[in-house]
Amino acid sequence: MLSLIVFLPLAAAAVLAAVPAIGPAAARLAWIAVSVLEVLLVAVVWAGYKDPGPNGLAFEEQVPWIPGVGSSYHVGIDGLSLPLVAMTVVVFLACAVYCLRDSDRPRVQAALFLFLQSMSLGVFVSADLILFFVFFDLSIVGMYFIIAGWGHGNAARSALKFFLYTFLGSLALLLGFIGLYVFSAPHTFDIPELVAAPPLAGEPLAGGLVLAAILVGLAVKTPTVPFHTWLPPAHTDAPAAGSAVLAGVLLKMGAYGFVRIAMPMLPEVWRAWAWVIVAVGIVSVLYGALVALAQTDLKRMIAYTSVNHMGYIVLALGAAGLLVEGAEQARSVAVTGAMVQMVSHGLITAALFLLAGVMQSRAGTYDLGSYGGLADPAPRYAALFAIGAFASLGLPGFSGFIAEFQIFAGSVAVAPVTAVALVGIVITAALFLRALQRVFTGPAAGRSPGFADLRAHELWSAGPLLALSVLIGVLPLVLLGVIEPSSAALVELVGR
Repeated sequence: MLSLIVFLPLAAAAVLAAVPAIGPAAARLAWIAVSVLEVLLVAVVWAGYKDPGPNGLAFEEQVPWIPGVGSSYHVGIDGLSLPLVAMTVVVFLACAVYCLRDSDRPRVQAALFLFLQSMSLGVFVSADLILFFVFFDLSIVGMYFIIAGWGHGNAARSALKFFLYTFLGSLALLLGFIGLYVFSAPHTFDIPELVAAPPLAGEPLAGGLVLAAILVGLAVKTPTVPFHTWLPPAHTDAPAAGSAVLAGVLLKMGAYGFVRIAMPMLPEVWRAWAWVIVAVGIVSVLYGALVALAQTDLKRMIAYTSVNHMGYIVLALGAAGLLVEGAEQARSVAVTGAMVQMVSHGLITAALFLLAGVMQSRAGTYDLGSYGGLADPAPRYAALFAIGAFASLGLPGFSGFIAEFQIFAGSVAVAPVTAVALVGIVITAALFLRALQRVFTGPAAGRSPGFADLRAHELWSAGPLLALSVLIGVLPLVLLGVIEPSSAALVELVGR
């Protein structure tokens, strides 16, 4: 089942790329049909999912691939990966709906997005480091062509910067993977085997070097300060759907690598570096919020809030490495909050970027000062953007509140100094409220007069993403019931 979910979009992409006779309408409908089928397949997997236990995988598939180096085609899911798989297919479906009326090379566009969907899903189900790296690296290629081919502004330069930064990060990641392989006995790239027998136990120097390589590779993709500088230009110049996938899905690959690889395979070194990781998380939270507050470009503002929100995840995962007596449950709550934040940020920020794209398509600018009183000509747009803004700032009733409450409840219980990062929530609230006031309130001014309200494909792309955020905020057990057992198992592995 997992192989079908991963490779169905790739097969569809190959057909679209190889058959020029496929018309624009057929290409768009094929993209939507495959995306809907992917959501249905993941729903079947979710309905049949049962927790596989510590270091176990559900729906596991394994066949020999490169036996000489101990690598196999090994896929499976647990409570840490299944929510991200579900979030991925939902975000890609939203992008397919959003692009329904695009007229710029729709066949090639659909093929690239379907290719990128396969690579993204492959990262989250991989149970082998080489397989993980292949999917991780190819996702960079797909996003490069999306930014360069359908972006605006200085798209070519932004795409190149994105590719070089993330590709160099992936090389550091590969060095870390080779280090894990060299120190494992027997030599293997199999993730469950490396978790069961951590290869660098009792080797603080070598373990520190391997963890440093892995952290750099993953931090670039997350991104955390100071590896974030590729993100704002990539988002600003990417097409709306490209920004939605970049923020909603690709950024999660770095954070997911922390919980799937770095923490369980290098528990001793993770504990030794925990305060450094916490500090990086706090800096990312505060820096991302403050710089976002200073932006006048809507897309750059949302991009910097991604640095802020991903900082919460890094903060929580660092706190999970602090061994405080009697704090096992608090550490588990922090990890659970980090996982919920990955899903929440994916849904909410993808919706915000799709809504930001409406500004570009209508008026050709993201400049906040170019609008005023937009709620008058575009009430549906104003309402949906307000919902996205309140969801992003962590208002109760949305998934962001569930995530951030657990992150801080767990982190502050383990390390009270992490309460400093709460200031980031206040700043985020201020910047979104200021943007709402400048763009949507008062009399229509600037480019607002004549601004067409949301069309059906725009409403039905961003709307369901925000509806899912509300569902998680009101009924969090739907998500927590899957995540919590795996979070507890991860905390136990880190503390061994």
